[in-house]
Amino acid sequence: MLTALFVVARIVANPISNVFQKRLTQRSANPLFIIGATHALLTLGCLPFLFLGPRPLLPGFWPNIVLCAALAVAGNVLLVYALESTGLSVLGPINAYKSVIGLVLGVFLIGEVPTPMGAAGVLLILAGSYFVVDRDVNQPRRNAFAQFFRERGIQFRFAALGLSATEAIFLKKALLLSSPVTAFLFWSILGFPIAAAAGAILLRGRLGNEVALMLRNWSTYLWMALATGAMQLTTLLTFGKLPVGYSLALFQLSTLISVFLGYRYFQEGQIRKRLLGSVIMAAGAMLIVLLGHSR
Repeated sequence: MLTALFVVARIVANPISNVFQKRLTQRSANPLFIIGATHALLTLGCLPFLFLGPRPLLPGFWPNIVLCAALAVAGNVLLVYALESTGLSVLGPINAYKSVIGLVLGVFLIGEVPTPMGAAGVLLILAGSYFVVDRDVNQPRRNAFAQFFRERGIQFRFAALGLSATEAIFLKKALLLSSPVTAFLFWSILGFPIAAAAGAILLRGRLGNEVALMLRNWSTYLWMALATGAMQLTTLLTFGKLPVGYSLALFQLSTLISVFLGYRYFQEGQIRKRLLGSVIMAAGAMLIVLLGHSR
């Protein structure tokens, strides 16, 4: 029962977090500051729990969680940059390509040959993408599909997916060396100094404006941090109960919510077509994750 609750919470929390991130970019907030503020607020919430004394940590925990936090900050900044210029109902379904990235990395890194079901999953994701792509009435579908991958927001999203896929490896290692709650605490806390250091270099002269903007939109920042924290904590709790492959397959259902929220809050069109594409892409991702790798 608890496992099902963790999965449902993760499926819902992720697109909700994206909604608040996109709203803040529409109000001219910088993506790096958005992620830094998220980790700052999560740190404030996590610090009291450190005094309870987390259980002793195994030696390999620290390098894994530090790398995980760095990759998470970089990947989430790129994701927010993508949300700044591209619709949520387009970026949500693209998450299915994460399974394709994992499949390709498996071929080159560990010599794992995809099964026929894995190849079928890739074809389904490509087919579903055709329904997600925006195009003019007189524009050929082939040209629209090529343009889709040339858009800056889409490229940011794919870069974020690559970092996220790598982060998942270190996140799983850190989880095996600690516990879901401990990994979450240090993921949240370590992300803040990493984002702050990057912000001090890249946002010089703009921090005052960003802080003023945050104070005017404090409730949006707070809800975003809560949704992001819920997403990450339930991810770790799910990984602790289910195999990572099954967890990632179930998480694909969040793409349907992303399409609906894009329509509901940002008036993004073509909802029926994008929902259809999302279903096809999610099915393809599930095939890859569950049946696409040789045992």
